[in-house]
Amino acid sequence: MKINKKIKNILVKRLLTSLGLLIIIRAGTFLPVPSINHNDLAFYIQRHSGTRSLISTFSGENTFVIGLFTLSIFPYINATIFIQLLLGFSPQLTKLQQEGDLEGRRLISRLTRFITLIWAVIQSASISLYLKQVLFDWNYILGLEIIIWLTTGAMIILWLSELITDHGLGNGSSLLIYTNIISNLPNLYKKVIVENNEEFNLSSSLGIGLLVFISLYGIIFLQEGVRKVPLISSKQLNQSSIEDDKNYYLPLRFNQAGVMPIILTTAFLVIPNYIINLGIFPWLNFLSSFKFIYWIGYFALILVSSAFYSLIVLNPKDISKQLQKMAVIIPGVRPGLQTTFYLQRVIKRVTFIGATILATITVIPNLIESTLNITGLNGLSTTSLLILAGVVLDLIREINNIYYSNIYKNMYK
Repeated sequence: MKINKKIKNILVKRLLTSLGLLIIIRAGTFLPVPSINHNDLAFYIQRHSGTRSLISTFSGENTFVIGLFTLSIFPYINATIFIQLLLGFSPQLTKLQQEGDLEGRRLISRLTRFITLIWAVIQSASISLYLKQVLFDWNYILGLEIIIWLTTGAMIILWLSELITDHGLGNGSSLLIYTNIISNLPNLYKKVIVENNEEFNLSSSLGIGLLVFISLYGIIFLQEGVRKVPLISSKQLNQSSIEDDKNYYLPLRFNQAGVMPIILTTAFLVIPNYIINLGIFPWLNFLSSFKFIYWIGYFALILVSSAFYSLIVLNPKDISKQLQKMAVIIPGVRPGLQTTFYLQRVIKRVTFIGATILATITVIPNLIESTLNITGLNGLSTTSLLILAGVVLDLIREINNIYYSNIYKNMYK
């Protein structure tokens, strides 16, 4: 009874810490940057959908405020993606991450923060220069002030997110993205209902319900699904019998890459739109009439991106070396080169299954939009659902870890 009460107090304390910091961050989003005439901004946004899209990307729908925390956690997310790609191409950094001590991990953490600062400056400068055509009193001093305020806000958010990760419940950066998505769900619901008021009927409702069900089921399967590769240690080989409860396995998740394939694919497919808008290749306009070409390209690129990113995250050669160091083998497979080839084959199969499911649930909203003549479903993206499901599952795992770790501590006191 005392153990449960202690665990409850720990969870409540961590939960209140996370909620308190999230409220501070949310409030800071609406703290306007000084010297900006937000009346001019609101007037311009009402007449230009491009600026509305820019503002809603950072602050949410119907938000006409360039606030202190407008950049949110996006610079850190971009820096993290860049570091992960860098680790895949830099053997020195990979070795430092895998075999390095606390100082090595601190070095990578400092590098991530430095790149976050660079991204924050780039994004705040882009917003500041874009506002040049919006604000009538824009000048270079005002532009510099906007850059300083937004960059400072981004670094404060990075610090607060790390406090949530260390002292709160859940991962700070993931929770920030989670709250942004949740806060936009009512606007998405209104958008779907208003834009499809005439076409909305029983079949449309069933189609949207089917979309949500398939997407959530597929995402949870991707997040939790693993291919277990059995392992045997040298100690077990010397025993006459191997007990089932002492067996080990190497878990290979179906979705090692997370949302990275979708991000990389989306970034790549944006290029043709930019080219068309610039008028460099006018003949590319025919692509807008054939949406199925876009879907096929989207599907194929997700498969390729998943395979590429999985090779960065999971290197069969490195895994084989680690197993040899721990004196662990795969039953029926010789250590060394044969283990590397075996793991390479298994990882390719697992990645292909996961990438196919990910690509399918990504294309489904577009298919239902065209079939049922419903618009606005792209807001219910696979990326958002992946993040929502992933954050909830991570919270459940963390709560279970806190619960069992405290029980074990009291047992061995």
